[in-house]
Amino acid sequence: MSAANAKPIDVTEVPFPRARSHAAHVEGMLASTEMIRAPHSDVEAVCDAQGREWARLMLEEHLALRATLEKRVEVTGADGVTRRSARDSERHLETLVGTVAVPRVAYQAPGNEDLHPMDAALNLPRELFSHGVRRMVAKEVARASFEEVVEMVRDYGGAKIAKRQVEELAVRAAQDFEAFYEQREPAHEPIEDLLVLSTDAKGIAMRHEDLRDATRLAAEKKVNKLETRLAPGEKKNRKRMAQVATVYSVAPWPRTAADVLRKPTEKDTTERPRPHDKRVWASVEKHPRKVIRAMFDEAQRRDPEHQRRWVVLVDGEPKQLAAVKVEARRAGVKVTILADVVHVLEYIWKAARALFGESSPEAEAWVRDRLLALLTGRSGGQVAHTIRWWASRRELDDAARESIDTACNYLADQTRTRLMHYAEALRDGLPIATGAIEGACRYLVKDRMDRTGARWSLTGAEAVLRLRAVRASGDFDAYWQYHLAREKERNHGSRYADGVIPDPLPTPKPRLRRVK
Repeated sequence: MSAANAKPIDVTEVPFPRARSHAAHVEGMLASTEMIRAPHSDVEAVCDAQGREWARLMLEEHLALRATLEKRVEVTGADGVTRRSARDSERHLETLVGTVAVPRVAYQAPGNEDLHPMDAALNLPRELFSHGVRRMVAKEVARASFEEVVEMVRDYGGAKIAKRQVEELAVRAAQDFEAFYEQREPAHEPIEDLLVLSTDAKGIAMRHEDLRDATRLAAEKKVNKLETRLAPGEKKNRKRMAQVATVYSVAPWPRTAADVLRKPTEKDTTERPRPHDKRVWASVEKHPRKVIRAMFDEAQRRDPEHQRRWVVLVDGEPKQLAAVKVEARRAGVKVTILADVVHVLEYIWKAARALFGESSPEAEAWVRDRLLALLTGRSGGQVAHTIRWWASRRELDDAARESIDTACNYLADQTRTRLMHYAEALRDGLPIATGAIEGACRYLVKDRMDRTGARWSLTGAEAVLRLRAVRASGDFDAYWQYHLAREKERNHGSRYADGVIPDPLPTPKPRLRRVK
Protein backbone atom coordinates (compact mmCIF):
# COMPACT_ATOMS: atom_id res chain seq x y z
CA MET A 1 0.00 0.00 0.00
CA SER A 2 1.54 3.35 -1.03
CA ALA A 3 1.11 6.76 0.53
CA ALA A 4 -1.10 7.65 -2.44
CA ASN A 5 -3.82 5.38 -1.07
CA ALA A 6 -3.13 5.95 2.62
CA LYS A 7 -5.55 7.92 4.73
CA PRO A 8 -4.32 11.29 6.02
CA ILE A 9 -2.44 10.83 9.25
CA ASP A 10 -3.85 12.23 12.44
CA VAL A 11 -0.79 13.36 14.36
CA THR A 12 -2.70 13.08 17.60
CA GLU A 13 -2.84 9.32 17.07
CA VAL A 14 0.04 6.86 17.27
CA PRO A 15 2.36 7.71 14.37
CA PHE A 16 3.54 5.27 11.67
CA PRO A 17 0.63 2.78 11.97
CA ARG A 18 1.50 0.83 8.78
CA ALA A 19 5.12 0.43 9.80
CA ARG A 20 4.06 -0.74 13.28
CA SER A 21 1.59 -3.19 11.77
CA HIS A 22 4.27 -4.52 9.43
CA ALA A 23 6.71 -4.92 12.34
CA ALA A 24 4.12 -6.89 14.30
CA HIS A 25 3.50 -9.10 11.26
CA VAL A 26 7.23 -9.81 10.92
CA GLU A 27 7.45 -10.63 14.63
CA GLY A 28 4.74 -13.21 14.08
CA MET A 29 6.58 -14.66 11.08
CA LEU A 30 9.84 -15.01 12.99
CA ALA A 31 8.06 -16.69 15.91
CA SER A 32 6.30 -19.24 13.68
CA THR A 33 7.12 -22.95 13.80
CA GLU A 34 8.34 -22.83 10.20
CA MET A 35 10.92 -20.11 10.91
CA ILE A 36 11.96 -21.67 14.22
CA ARG A 37 13.11 -24.75 12.28
CA ALA A 38 14.60 -22.81 9.32
CA PRO A 39 18.37 -22.41 8.76
CA HIS A 40 19.77 -19.06 9.75
CA SER A 41 20.28 -18.06 6.09
CA ASP A 42 16.52 -18.21 5.48
CA VAL A 43 15.83 -16.18 8.63
CA GLU A 44 18.49 -13.68 7.59
CA ALA A 45 16.92 -13.31 4.14
CA VAL A 46 13.48 -12.68 5.66
CA CYS A 47 14.87 -10.08 8.06
CA ASP A 48 16.69 -8.34 5.20
CA ALA A 49 13.67 -8.17 2.89
CA GLN A 50 11.09 -7.38 5.56
CA GLY A 51 13.39 -4.96 7.34
CA ARG A 52 13.82 -3.03 4.11
CA GLU A 53 10.06 -2.91 3.64
CA TRP A 54 9.68 -1.67 7.23
CA ALA A 55 12.19 1.11 6.50
CA ARG A 56 10.33 1.99 3.28
CA LEU A 57 7.03 2.25 5.20
CA MET A 58 8.66 4.39 7.89
CA LEU A 59 10.05 6.77 5.29
CA GLU A 60 6.78 6.94 3.36
CA GLU A 61 4.72 7.57 6.49
CA HIS A 62 7.20 10.23 7.63
CA LEU A 63 6.70 12.02 4.31
CA ALA A 64 2.93 11.65 4.68
CA LEU A 65 3.19 13.08 8.21
CA ARG A 66 4.97 16.11 6.85
CA ALA A 67 2.21 16.55 4.29
CA THR A 68 -0.44 16.70 7.02
CA LEU A 69 1.59 19.41 8.76
CA GLU A 70 2.21 21.50 5.62
CA LYS A 71 0.77 24.98 5.99
CA ARG A 72 -0.31 27.31 3.17
CA VAL A 73 2.23 30.02 2.36
CA GLU A 74 2.58 32.83 -0.15
CA VAL A 75 4.68 31.63 -3.07
CA THR A 76 6.26 33.97 -5.62
CA GLY A 77 8.50 32.54 -8.30
CA ALA A 78 11.73 33.93 -9.69
CA ASP A 79 9.60 35.13 -12.60
CA GLY A 80 7.87 37.55 -10.21
CA VAL A 81 4.50 35.77 -10.52
CA THR A 82 2.67 34.89 -7.31
CA ARG A 83 1.07 31.44 -7.33
CA ARG A 84 -2.37 32.04 -5.82
CA SER A 85 -3.88 28.64 -6.51
CA ALA A 86 -2.90 25.62 -4.40
CA ARG A 87 -3.83 21.96 -4.77
CA ASP A 88 -2.69 18.65 -3.31
CA SER A 89 -0.22 16.78 -5.49
CA GLU A 90 2.16 13.87 -5.29
CA ARG A 91 5.43 12.65 -6.78
CA HIS A 92 7.41 9.46 -6.37
CA LEU A 93 10.98 8.97 -5.21
CA GLU A 94 13.21 5.95 -5.81
CA THR A 95 15.17 5.56 -2.57
CA LEU A 96 17.65 3.15 -1.02
CA VAL A 97 14.75 1.32 0.64
CA GLY A 98 12.38 1.32 -2.34
CA THR A 99 9.86 3.56 -4.08
CA VAL A 100 7.93 5.98 -1.87
CA ALA A 101 5.21 8.53 -2.54
CA VAL A 102 5.80 12.15 -1.57
CA PRO A 103 2.55 14.08 -1.05
CA ARG A 104 2.85 17.89 -1.08
CA VAL A 105 1.02 21.06 -2.09
CA ALA A 106 1.50 22.45 -5.60
CA TYR A 107 1.22 26.23 -6.03
CA GLN A 108 0.03 27.31 -9.46
CA ALA A 109 -0.51 30.28 -11.72
CA PRO A 110 -1.84 30.06 -15.31
CA GLY A 111 0.98 29.73 -17.85
CA ASN A 112 3.70 29.27 -15.22
CA GLU A 113 5.41 26.22 -13.78
CA ASP A 114 4.15 24.78 -10.50
CA LEU A 115 6.21 25.38 -7.36
CA HIS A 116 6.40 23.01 -4.39
CA PRO A 117 7.89 24.51 -1.21
CA MET A 118 7.83 21.08 0.45
CA ASP A 119 10.16 19.76 -2.25
CA ALA A 120 12.61 22.48 -1.23
CA ALA A 121 12.20 21.68 2.47
CA LEU A 122 13.06 18.06 1.64
CA ASN A 123 15.74 19.10 -0.90
CA LEU A 124 14.31 16.65 -3.40
CA PRO A 125 16.18 16.15 -6.67
CA ARG A 126 14.55 16.92 -10.02
CA GLU A 127 14.90 13.30 -11.17
CA LEU A 128 13.29 10.16 -9.77
CA PHE A 129 16.28 8.98 -7.72
CA SER A 130 16.95 10.19 -4.18
CA HIS A 131 20.20 11.74 -3.06
CA GLY A 132 20.84 8.58 -1.06
CA VAL A 133 20.80 6.54 -4.27
CA ARG A 134 22.95 9.16 -5.99
CA ARG A 135 25.46 9.01 -3.14
CA MET A 136 25.69 5.23 -3.38
CA VAL A 137 26.17 5.46 -7.14
CA ALA A 138 28.81 8.19 -6.75
CA LYS A 139 30.84 6.12 -4.29
CA GLU A 140 30.54 2.82 -6.10
CA VAL A 141 30.96 4.03 -9.68
CA ALA A 142 34.37 5.37 -8.67
CA ARG A 143 35.61 1.81 -8.23
CA ALA A 144 33.22 -0.50 -10.11
CA SER A 145 31.77 -0.65 -13.62
CA PHE A 146 28.35 0.79 -14.39
CA GLU A 147 26.94 -2.75 -14.73
CA GLU A 148 28.35 -3.73 -11.34
CA VAL A 149 26.84 -0.63 -9.73
CA VAL A 150 23.42 -1.53 -11.12
CA GLU A 151 23.79 -4.91 -9.41
CA MET A 152 25.01 -3.37 -6.13
CA VAL A 153 22.10 -0.94 -5.93
CA ARG A 154 19.68 -3.77 -6.64
CA ASP A 155 21.24 -6.16 -4.09
CA TYR A 156 22.06 -3.74 -1.26
CA GLY A 157 19.34 -1.16 -1.76
CA GLY A 158 15.76 -1.15 -2.86
CA ALA A 159 16.07 1.11 -5.91
CA LYS A 160 15.58 -0.11 -9.46
CA ILE A 161 18.06 1.52 -11.79
CA ALA A 162 19.46 1.01 -15.30
CA LYS A 163 23.03 1.36 -16.59
CA ARG A 164 22.32 4.60 -18.46
CA GLN A 165 20.75 6.08 -15.33
CA VAL A 166 23.86 5.15 -13.31
CA GLU A 167 26.03 7.12 -15.74
CA GLU A 168 23.63 10.10 -15.65
CA LEU A 169 23.61 10.12 -11.83
CA ALA A 170 27.41 9.96 -11.77
CA VAL A 171 27.62 13.00 -14.05
CA ARG A 172 25.23 14.94 -11.81
CA ALA A 173 27.07 13.85 -8.67
CA ALA A 174 30.39 15.13 -10.05
CA GLN A 175 29.20 18.51 -11.35
CA ASP A 176 30.35 20.54 -8.32
CA PHE A 177 33.92 19.18 -8.30
CA GLU A 178 35.70 22.34 -9.41
CA ALA A 179 33.53 24.74 -7.40
CA PHE A 180 34.14 22.68 -4.25
CA TYR A 181 37.90 22.97 -4.45
CA GLU A 182 37.79 26.63 -5.46
CA GLN A 183 35.82 27.62 -2.34
CA ARG A 184 37.57 25.32 0.13
CA GLU A 185 39.85 26.96 2.66
CA PRO A 186 43.40 25.62 2.40
CA ALA A 187 44.87 23.77 5.35
CA HIS A 188 47.39 25.56 7.54
CA GLU A 189 50.74 24.15 6.50
CA PRO A 190 54.23 24.94 7.91
CA ILE A 191 56.09 27.40 5.68
CA GLU A 192 59.25 25.31 6.00
CA ASP A 193 57.53 22.40 4.22
CA LEU A 194 58.06 21.98 0.51
CA LEU A 195 55.11 22.57 -1.80
CA VAL A 196 55.35 19.84 -4.44
CA LEU A 197 53.53 19.87 -7.78
CA SER A 198 53.61 17.10 -10.36
CA THR A 199 51.77 16.24 -13.56
CA ASP A 200 51.66 13.46 -16.14
CA ALA A 201 49.27 12.00 -18.71
CA LYS A 202 47.54 8.65 -19.11
CA GLY A 203 45.52 7.41 -22.08
CA ILE A 204 41.88 6.29 -21.87
CA ALA A 205 40.18 4.24 -24.59
CA MET A 206 37.30 6.39 -25.83
CA ARG A 207 34.33 6.07 -28.10
CA HIS A 208 35.27 7.17 -31.57
CA GLU A 209 33.15 10.34 -31.48
CA ASP A 210 34.77 11.47 -28.21
CA LEU A 211 38.39 11.30 -29.35
CA ARG A 212 40.24 14.59 -29.77
CA ASP A 213 39.97 15.95 -33.32
CA ALA A 214 43.50 15.06 -34.42
CA THR A 215 43.25 11.53 -33.01
CA ARG A 216 39.84 10.95 -34.56
CA LEU A 217 41.00 12.12 -38.00
CA ALA A 218 44.06 9.86 -37.79
CA ALA A 219 41.84 6.91 -36.86
CA GLU A 220 39.50 7.60 -39.78
CA LYS A 221 42.36 7.69 -42.29
CA LYS A 222 43.86 4.45 -41.02
CA VAL A 223 43.24 1.25 -43.02
CA ASN A 224 43.55 -2.00 -41.05
CA LYS A 225 45.26 -5.03 -42.56
CA LEU A 226 42.62 -7.47 -41.32
CA GLU A 227 38.85 -7.25 -41.25
CA THR A 228 38.03 -9.30 -38.14
CA ARG A 229 40.77 -8.26 -35.71
CA LEU A 230 43.55 -5.74 -35.16
CA ALA A 231 47.06 -6.60 -36.28
CA PRO A 232 50.10 -5.72 -34.12
CA GLY A 233 50.61 -1.96 -33.99
CA GLU A 234 47.04 -1.12 -35.05
CA LYS A 235 45.73 -0.11 -31.61
CA LYS A 236 46.87 3.49 -31.96
CA ASN A 237 44.47 6.40 -32.25
CA ARG A 238 41.95 4.86 -29.88
CA LYS A 239 42.81 6.77 -26.73
CA ARG A 240 42.37 10.28 -25.40
CA MET A 241 44.95 11.49 -22.90
CA ALA A 242 43.83 12.35 -19.38
CA GLN A 243 46.05 14.92 -17.71
CA VAL A 244 46.79 13.97 -14.09
CA ALA A 245 47.95 16.44 -11.44
CA THR A 246 48.86 16.36 -7.77
CA VAL A 247 49.78 18.95 -5.17
CA TYR A 248 51.05 18.02 -1.71
CA SER A 249 53.28 19.19 1.12
CA VAL A 250 56.27 17.38 2.56
CA ALA A 251 59.08 18.25 4.94
CA PRO A 252 62.59 18.56 3.38
CA TRP A 253 64.62 15.34 3.59
CA PRO A 254 68.37 15.92 3.01
CA ARG A 255 70.20 12.78 1.90
CA THR A 256 73.16 11.60 -0.15
CA ALA A 257 73.62 9.54 -3.29
CA ALA A 258 74.50 6.60 -1.04
CA ASP A 259 71.08 6.88 0.62
CA VAL A 260 69.38 6.70 -2.77
CA LEU A 261 71.51 3.78 -3.99
CA ARG A 262 71.13 1.75 -0.81
CA LYS A 263 70.36 -1.88 -1.59
CA PRO A 264 66.99 -3.28 -0.50
CA THR A 265 68.74 -5.55 1.99
CA GLU A 266 70.50 -2.62 3.67
CA LYS A 267 68.76 -0.98 6.60
CA ASP A 268 67.58 2.59 6.13
CA THR A 269 68.49 4.56 9.24
CA THR A 270 66.78 7.77 8.10
CA GLU A 271 63.10 8.50 8.73
CA ARG A 272 61.47 9.56 5.52
CA PRO A 273 58.83 12.31 5.98
CA ARG A 274 55.36 11.48 4.76
CA PRO A 275 53.52 13.73 2.28
CA HIS A 276 50.44 15.41 3.72
CA ASP A 277 47.45 17.43 2.49
CA LYS A 278 47.77 15.66 -0.85
CA ARG A 279 45.23 16.34 -3.55
CA VAL A 280 45.15 14.35 -6.80
CA TRP A 281 42.87 14.77 -9.80
CA ALA A 282 42.66 14.14 -13.53
CA SER A 283 40.70 15.40 -16.51
CA VAL A 284 40.18 13.83 -19.92
CA GLU A 285 37.82 16.60 -21.00
CA LYS A 286 39.98 19.66 -20.38
CA HIS A 287 43.01 20.66 -22.42
CA PRO A 288 46.19 19.56 -20.59
CA ARG A 289 47.29 23.17 -20.16
CA LYS A 290 44.12 23.96 -18.21
CA VAL A 291 44.81 21.09 -15.83
CA ILE A 292 48.36 22.34 -15.29
CA ARG A 293 46.98 25.83 -14.69
CA ALA A 294 44.56 24.41 -12.11
CA MET A 295 47.52 22.68 -10.46
CA PHE A 296 49.29 26.03 -10.04
CA ASP A 297 46.04 27.66 -8.85
CA GLU A 298 45.76 25.00 -6.13
CA ALA A 299 49.34 25.69 -5.06
CA GLN A 300 48.62 29.43 -5.11
CA ARG A 301 45.69 28.97 -2.71
CA ARG A 302 47.99 27.13 -0.32
CA ASP A 303 50.85 29.62 -0.50
CA PRO A 304 49.51 32.96 -1.82
CA GLU A 305 52.50 34.94 -0.57
CA HIS A 306 55.06 32.50 -1.98
CA GLN A 307 56.79 31.94 1.33
CA ARG A 308 57.52 28.28 0.67
CA ARG A 309 59.75 26.51 -1.82
CA TRP A 310 57.82 25.21 -4.82
CA VAL A 311 59.14 22.01 -6.46
CA VAL A 312 57.74 20.74 -9.76
CA LEU A 313 58.43 17.14 -10.79
CA VAL A 314 58.01 16.21 -14.46
CA ASP A 315 59.09 13.44 -16.81
CA GLY A 316 60.53 15.88 -19.35
CA GLU A 317 57.74 15.71 -21.96
CA PRO A 318 58.23 18.98 -23.92
CA LYS A 319 54.61 20.21 -24.00
CA GLN A 320 54.08 19.56 -20.29
CA LEU A 321 57.37 21.25 -19.46
CA ALA A 322 56.51 24.29 -21.57
CA ALA A 323 53.12 24.57 -19.86
CA VAL A 324 54.72 24.35 -16.42
CA LYS A 325 57.11 27.19 -17.22
CA VAL A 326 54.30 29.36 -18.62
CA GLU A 327 52.14 28.84 -15.53
CA ALA A 328 55.04 29.52 -13.18
CA ARG A 329 55.60 32.88 -14.89
CA ARG A 330 51.89 33.66 -14.75
CA ALA A 331 51.83 32.89 -11.02
CA GLY A 332 54.93 35.03 -10.50
CA VAL A 333 56.63 32.33 -8.45
CA LYS A 334 60.11 30.85 -8.63
CA VAL A 335 59.92 27.07 -8.99
CA THR A 336 62.52 24.33 -8.90
CA ILE A 337 61.81 21.96 -11.78
CA LEU A 338 63.26 18.45 -11.59
CA ALA A 339 63.13 15.57 -14.05
CA ASP A 340 61.88 12.36 -12.49
CA VAL A 341 65.00 10.30 -11.75
CA VAL A 342 63.11 7.03 -12.28
CA HIS A 343 62.14 8.16 -15.79
CA VAL A 344 65.76 9.07 -16.49
CA LEU A 345 66.84 5.71 -15.10
CA GLU A 346 64.65 3.91 -17.64
CA TYR A 347 66.66 5.47 -20.46
CA ILE A 348 69.92 4.41 -18.83
CA TRP A 349 68.55 0.87 -18.57
CA LYS A 350 67.57 1.05 -22.25
CA ALA A 351 71.22 1.72 -23.09
CA ALA A 352 72.41 -1.00 -20.68
CA ARG A 353 70.26 -3.64 -22.35
CA ALA A 354 71.64 -2.60 -25.73
CA LEU A 355 75.21 -2.95 -24.41
CA PHE A 356 74.98 -6.02 -22.19
CA GLY A 357 71.77 -7.81 -23.10
CA GLU A 358 68.67 -8.36 -21.00
CA SER A 359 68.95 -8.28 -17.17
CA SER A 360 72.55 -9.21 -16.41
CA PRO A 361 74.48 -8.41 -13.17
CA GLU A 362 77.00 -6.57 -15.32
CA ALA A 363 74.26 -4.33 -16.71
CA GLU A 364 72.91 -3.67 -13.21
CA ALA A 365 76.34 -2.59 -11.92
CA TRP A 366 76.85 -0.42 -15.03
CA VAL A 367 73.49 1.31 -14.52
CA ARG A 368 74.33 1.90 -10.86
CA ASP A 369 77.56 3.68 -11.86
CA ARG A 370 75.78 5.91 -14.38
CA LEU A 371 73.10 6.80 -11.83
CA LEU A 372 75.77 7.56 -9.21
CA ALA A 373 77.35 9.97 -11.67
CA LEU A 374 74.05 11.82 -12.11
CA LEU A 375 73.37 11.94 -8.36
CA THR A 376 76.81 13.34 -7.56
CA GLY A 377 76.75 16.24 -10.00
CA ARG A 378 77.54 14.92 -13.48
CA SER A 379 75.24 16.35 -16.15
CA GLY A 380 73.02 14.34 -18.43
CA GLY A 381 75.22 15.33 -21.36
CA GLN A 382 78.31 13.96 -19.61
CA VAL A 383 76.57 10.68 -18.84
CA ALA A 384 75.42 10.47 -22.47
CA HIS A 385 79.04 11.00 -23.59
CA THR A 386 80.13 8.10 -21.37
CA ILE A 387 77.42 5.85 -22.80
CA ARG A 388 78.52 6.61 -26.36
CA TRP A 389 82.12 5.81 -25.40
CA TRP A 390 81.00 2.39 -24.15
CA ALA A 391 79.02 1.83 -27.34
CA SER A 392 82.06 2.67 -29.50
CA ARG A 393 83.95 -0.24 -27.89
CA ARG A 394 81.30 -2.83 -28.84
CA GLU A 395 79.95 -4.33 -32.01
CA LEU A 396 76.24 -3.56 -31.93
CA ASP A 397 73.42 -4.25 -34.35
CA ASP A 398 71.19 -1.52 -35.75
CA ALA A 399 68.49 -2.01 -33.09
CA ALA A 400 71.03 -1.67 -30.28
CA ARG A 401 72.53 1.44 -31.91
CA GLU A 402 69.07 2.96 -32.16
CA SER A 403 68.45 2.28 -28.44
CA ILE A 404 71.77 3.92 -27.56
CA ASP A 405 70.93 6.97 -29.67
CA THR A 406 67.47 7.28 -28.11
CA ALA A 407 68.87 7.14 -24.57
CA CYS A 408 71.71 9.55 -25.26
CA ASN A 409 69.52 12.04 -27.10
CA TYR A 410 67.18 12.11 -24.11
CA LEU A 411 69.97 12.56 -21.56
CA ALA A 412 71.90 15.15 -23.58
CA ASP A 413 68.90 17.28 -24.54
CA GLN A 414 69.69 20.79 -23.29
CA THR A 415 66.19 21.39 -21.99
CA ARG A 416 66.12 18.18 -19.95
CA THR A 417 69.71 18.15 -18.73
CA ARG A 418 69.02 21.42 -16.89
CA LEU A 419 66.41 19.54 -14.87
CA MET A 420 68.84 16.87 -13.64
CA HIS A 421 70.60 18.81 -10.86
CA TYR A 422 70.14 15.93 -8.44
CA ALA A 423 73.15 16.62 -6.21
CA GLU A 424 71.74 20.00 -5.18
CA ALA A 425 68.25 18.53 -4.83
CA LEU A 426 69.47 15.80 -2.46
CA ARG A 427 71.44 18.35 -0.45
CA ASP A 428 68.34 20.57 -0.09
CA GLY A 429 66.07 17.66 0.80
CA LEU A 430 63.92 17.82 -2.35
CA PRO A 431 62.06 14.84 -3.82
CA ILE A 432 63.58 13.62 -7.10
CA ALA A 433 61.06 10.95 -8.12
CA THR A 434 57.47 11.29 -9.30
CA GLY A 435 56.10 8.35 -7.34
CA ALA A 436 53.05 10.36 -6.29
CA ILE A 437 51.98 11.19 -9.85
CA GLU A 438 52.91 7.78 -11.23
CA GLY A 439 50.80 6.19 -8.52
CA ALA A 440 47.95 8.57 -9.32
CA CYS A 441 48.10 7.61 -13.01
CA ARG A 442 47.69 4.00 -11.91
CA TYR A 443 45.06 4.12 -9.17
CA LEU A 444 43.19 7.20 -10.43
CA VAL A 445 43.09 6.33 -14.13
CA LYS A 446 44.41 2.92 -15.14
CA ASP A 447 42.84 0.73 -12.44
CA ARG A 448 39.32 1.94 -13.24
CA MET A 449 39.41 3.27 -16.79
CA ASP A 450 41.60 0.67 -18.49
CA ARG A 451 39.33 -2.34 -18.14
CA THR A 452 39.30 -4.82 -21.00
CA GLY A 453 36.87 -3.79 -23.73
CA ALA A 454 35.88 -0.51 -22.08
CA ARG A 455 35.13 2.41 -24.39
CA TRP A 456 34.25 5.60 -22.54
CA SER A 457 32.03 8.53 -23.36
CA LEU A 458 33.63 11.88 -22.61
CA THR A 459 31.06 12.90 -19.99
CA GLY A 460 31.09 9.50 -18.29
CA ALA A 461 34.88 9.31 -18.12
CA GLU A 462 35.19 12.85 -16.75
CA ALA A 463 32.58 12.19 -14.06
CA VAL A 464 34.24 8.97 -12.90
CA LEU A 465 37.68 10.63 -12.81
CA ARG A 466 36.29 13.43 -10.66
CA LEU A 467 34.59 11.06 -8.23
CA ARG A 468 37.71 8.90 -7.97
CA ALA A 469 39.77 12.03 -7.32
CA VAL A 470 37.47 13.18 -4.51
CA ARG A 471 37.71 9.76 -2.85
CA ALA A 472 41.48 9.47 -3.37
CA SER A 473 42.00 12.92 -1.82
CA GLY A 474 39.91 11.98 1.24
CA ASP A 475 37.31 14.68 0.54
CA PHE A 476 34.21 12.69 -0.36
CA ASP A 477 32.10 13.44 2.74
CA ALA A 478 32.92 17.16 2.68
CA TYR A 479 32.29 17.28 -1.05
CA TRP A 480 28.92 15.58 -0.70
CA GLN A 481 27.65 18.10 1.85
CA TYR A 482 28.72 20.90 -0.48
CA HIS A 483 27.05 19.14 -3.43
CA LEU A 484 23.73 18.84 -1.54
CA ALA A 485 23.81 22.54 -0.69
CA ARG A 486 24.43 23.42 -4.33
CA GLU A 487 21.64 21.06 -5.39
CA LYS A 488 19.17 22.89 -3.16
CA GLU A 489 20.15 26.21 -4.67
CA ARG A 490 19.99 24.91 -8.25
CA ASN A 491 16.76 22.94 -7.95
CA HIS A 492 14.83 25.13 -5.54
CA GLY A 493 16.37 28.44 -4.46
CA SER A 494 16.81 29.65 -8.04
CA ARG A 495 13.08 29.18 -8.71
CA TYR A 496 11.78 31.60 -6.04
CA ALA A 497 11.78 35.39 -5.87
CA ASP A 498 15.05 36.69 -4.40
CA GLY A 499 16.06 33.09 -3.76
CA VAL A 500 13.88 33.00 -0.63
CA ILE A 501 12.04 29.69 -0.22
CA PRO A 502 8.89 29.96 1.94
CA ASP A 503 8.92 27.51 4.84
CA PRO A 504 5.85 25.24 4.58
CA LEU A 505 6.33 23.60 7.98
CA PRO A 506 5.04 25.00 11.27
CA THR A 507 7.54 26.63 13.59
CA PRO A 508 8.40 24.17 16.35
CA LYS A 509 7.21 25.26 19.77
CA PRO A 510 9.97 25.80 22.34
CA ARG A 511 10.10 23.26 25.10
CA LEU A 512 9.64 24.82 28.53
CA ARG A 513 11.64 23.51 31.43
CA ARG A 514 9.63 22.41 34.42
CA VAL A 515 10.57 24.45 37.47
CA LYS A 516 10.89 22.30 40.57
